[in-house]
Order: sequence, then C-alpha cells, then structure tokens
Amino acid sequence: MERGPVVGAGTGAGTRVRALLGCLVKVLLWVASALLYFGSEQAARLLGSPCLRRLYHAWLAAVVIFGPLLQFHVNSRTIFANHGNFFNIKFVNSAWGWTCTFLGGFVLLVVFLATRRVAVTARHLSRLVVGAAVWRGAGRAFLLIEDLTGSCFEPLPQGLLLHELPDRRSCLAAGHQWRGYTVSSHTFLLTFCCLLMAEEAAVFAKYLAHGLPAGAPLRLVFLLNVLLLGLWNFLLLCTVIYFHQYTHKVVGAAVGTFAWYLTYGSWYHQPWSPGSPGHGLFPRVRSSRKHN
Repeated sequence: MERGPVVGAGTGAGTRVRALLGCLVKVLLWVASALLYFGSEQAARLLGSPCLRRLYHAWLAAVVIFGPLLQFHVNSRTIFANHGNFFNIKFVNSAWGWTCTFLGGFVLLVVFLATRRVAVTARHLSRLVVGAAVWRGAGRAFLLIEDLTGSCFEPLPQGLLLHELPDRRSCLAAGHQWRGYTVSSHTFLLTFCCLLMAEEAAVFAKYLAHGLPAGAPLRLVFLLNVLLLGLWNFLLLCTVIYFHQYTHKVVGAAVGTFAWYLTYGSWYHQPWSPGSPGHGLFPRVRSSRKHN
C-alpha cells in the first residue's frame, strides 16, 4: 500500500509559529500602549507646571537674544544653514498650518470629551481663528514696515545703485531690488506658535487629574503636539543662528510674545472672549468648611 504525505508535523509547526507571532504582537502592542500612557502622563505633568511655563518664556527669550552667538561655534555648511532645506520649506514656511492641524485636533478632542457640547467646543476652537488673524495681520504689518522704510537699488558689478522709484511694486517691475527694515516673520511665527502650543497643551494635566476620558487616540494626539512643540523650538534656534539680522529676529520674537500677551495673557481672560484654555471644562471644587 502507498502512504500519503505526512502533514501533521508541518501543520503543528505552522500553528506554533502563528501563536508565537500573535503573542509577540500582543507584547509589542502592550509595550507601545505602556509607553504611550507613560509618555503622555509625564509630558502633561511637565507642561502643566506653572513654574515651568514661566521659565519657558525665559528660555525662548534666551534663545532669541543669545542664540545668534552660536553662529561662531557651529558648522556654517550644515543643512540647516540652507534656506532651501527640507525643514525650512515643509515646516517653517507652513508653521501655522501644522500648528492649526495638530493643535486643532487636540483642542477639539479635549473640549468635546470634557463637555459634550458643540457650542463650547466651537468657542475654544475660535482661539485658532484669532491666531490665524494675528498671523495674517502681523505679516501685512511687516510688509508695510518694509515698504515705508525701504529704498530701490539696482545691483551692479561695482555695488548697488540707488534709484528714486517710489514704491516696491515699481521697483520690482523695473527689475531692481527693494530693501527696507525686514522684521523676521519666521521668528515671529515660531515664537508665537511655541507660546500658543505650550499654553494649550498645559490643559491636559488638569484634564487627566479630573479623570476624564483619555484613551490612546487622545494621548497620541497630545504627544504629537508635544513633538511638534519640540520641533518648533529646534527650528527657532536654527533660525536665529543661521538667518536674518539680529535686530530683525529680536523684534520678530518680541512682537510674537506681545501677541501672545494680548490674547492668552489678557483678552482670553475676559468674558467676551473665546476663553482661556480649559475655561469651563472642569467642575469647580467648593470648600466644604462650615462657617460659624
């Protein structure tokens, strides 16, 4: 009699391999979940510290004021010294778009999960609309300053020849260069985004302390915002080291800080404003002491 092929051993080995892979996937998912929860808890605690937020303002000021001194100690041929580098084109030039996308998702989840009210969620999201208006307004103001302080020059092999053309448009139409006082819009935007994101993300510590729903998706969105905040700090440092004149960078950062103060530091604490981050999300704890 002819015997058929023995398949029992092969089938058993395949089953064991699949079971092992399944266990490995479960372990990896458990490790990833543990890291996600641990990382979000620590980052929330760090950003939620009022003392640290005050020090953060000092850190940004130190970066802008003293950061340019590092240009004498760094490699001028690094990729970050090139205006056309990947990070400058994809991130710095679109910093507000990245900030709105990541921070908008975080604010949406936190406010809606805490209140379940669309109107309250829309009110908190309106802070990003105000931020967009600040960014657009500041950009137009910077261009106006450059127009009012500038002059028209024609580049020649011997140097620059001054022309009496009255405005930027006619100067550029003639093929010349318009040079005026240029406030660093990149320094302004990165400073404003850093302060804005730090203020918004600080709410997560109080959110967790109140035991509100905080699943993996929300924690992941929060950590993505933390990573983006870290990237903005790094790119701000690169900007003040490699690009723009010193006073242009300092003025840009000062305007960004002033814009934060007018909105988050002042206006958002008024009842006729979009409200400060976390306003109206958490129940107030009243004292139970009895007065005799």
